[in-house]
Amino acid sequence: MPDQTPHVPVLIVGSGACGLTTAIRLRMFGVECVLLERDAVPSGSTALSSGFVPAAQTRLQKSLGIEDSHAAFAEDVVAKSHGQAAPHLVQAYTEAVSQAIDALEEKGITFEVLDGFLFPGHRVRRMHAVPEHTGLALMAALERTASHAGADTLTEALVREIWMDDNDKVLGVGCVRPDGSMERLACDVLVLACNGYGGNAAMVSEMLPAMRNAAFGGHVGNDGSAIAWGKAMGARLADLGGYQGHGSWVTPQGALMTWAIIMEGGVQINAQGHRFHDETQGYSEAAVNVLDQPGSIAWNVFDGPLLSMARQFPDFVEAEKAGAVRQAHTLQELAATMGCSVDALQATLDQVTPQHADGFGRVFKRALQAPYYAVKVTGALFHTQGGLDIDANCRVLRQDGRPLPNLLAAGGAARGVSGNEVWGYLSGNGLLSAIGGGWIAAGTAARQLNPPFKLD
Repeated sequence: MPDQTPHVPVLIVGSGACGLTTAIRLRMFGVECVLLERDAVPSGSTALSSGFVPAAQTRLQKSLGIEDSHAAFAEDVVAKSHGQAAPHLVQAYTEAVSQAIDALEEKGITFEVLDGFLFPGHRVRRMHAVPEHTGLALMAALERTASHAGADTLTEALVREIWMDDNDKVLGVGCVRPDGSMERLACDVLVLACNGYGGNAAMVSEMLPAMRNAAFGGHVGNDGSAIAWGKAMGARLADLGGYQGHGSWVTPQGALMTWAIIMEGGVQINAQGHRFHDETQGYSEAAVNVLDQPGSIAWNVFDGPLLSMARQFPDFVEAEKAGAVRQAHTLQELAATMGCSVDALQATLDQVTPQHADGFGRVFKRALQAPYYAVKVTGALFHTQGGLDIDANCRVLRQDGRPLPNLLAAGGAARGVSGNEVWGYLSGNGLLSAIGGGWIAAGTAARQLNPPFKLD
């Protein structure tokens, strides 16, 4: 690094949920840190999400009488990934995220455990959310908490250089400022809490061909920078085929529609009037199933009671305001809306009967009744789940498995716990990795300082 370069003990690239959680815990230890944010206002994938964080054995969950455990949560993560999820990260993240939620509550962030239905793959209610039930509100709460704790954020700072010595130790970074100048900062530890590669069309085309023509519902900052830096530093990559898709991206409005409607009895029907999968398997793999349909579209079909439930979710309310929800008083009107034959649609809805498994193995609680409601959707890519390979302490690993001296990664920059396929994504895995990983990365960074901070 150039002489007289300003120095900060810990630099954090990215001020999404992962970076902010890292900063909050570092400040709890009294460690100075700076968040480097490429945008004028921190946003990232978290702000575009529903903001739901899965966690087991939190104080809040226990207070509600919900019986759960870290082991049960870990089993659900592993089961959804068909055993592909990295075991060391599953254990580390499922334990760390509950510590993080409890600590964030102590810092003044209010959480609720979502009620009324189970997300795909979760055996009990463990999805935590701020009262507004949006990722934007979660981001605002994390930003406020980090700021009050004394964490500094440098916005419009696009990292373009990482300086290292001959022993692969990170010395600092260079970031481009709004006037085009390069500003450099030295550090003792660098945490990559930045991005995946979902916004990089060339990388998506190469590594996720099923999503080549999918809508992208993530943040444009997911340009694959962390992967490029890792390659340049000789880091190992893992699970690059893992990602979060969503089979309920409202089109043409371009908005997310809650999957709760589907889990509670709604169905997906293609333009020919047919159902094509068991929708309860998960919204991530549903993206591929929807994209495989004629025109790459489907219709989410539901009825009045489900409409009332859906209006509890801000993303649905916004979609409804945008005119996405179509009402049909009769089956004939519904068929006309969808552009399919009445006979085909009648045969499909006749299969939605209670207590009997349909041809896909799904069992419904009740039949749908008029008036019907329908929303036109397509499959979308939200964010990738692969990246830099890390150990249970979020240390970035070289090709031979040895950790780099002072480079950490978590959240979108690192491999997650979804394995290497779209169907491995358990609801909330993104924020599990972001918040659980950020919590762990902060502890590791504190221990790596000279002198090290003793966490106990």
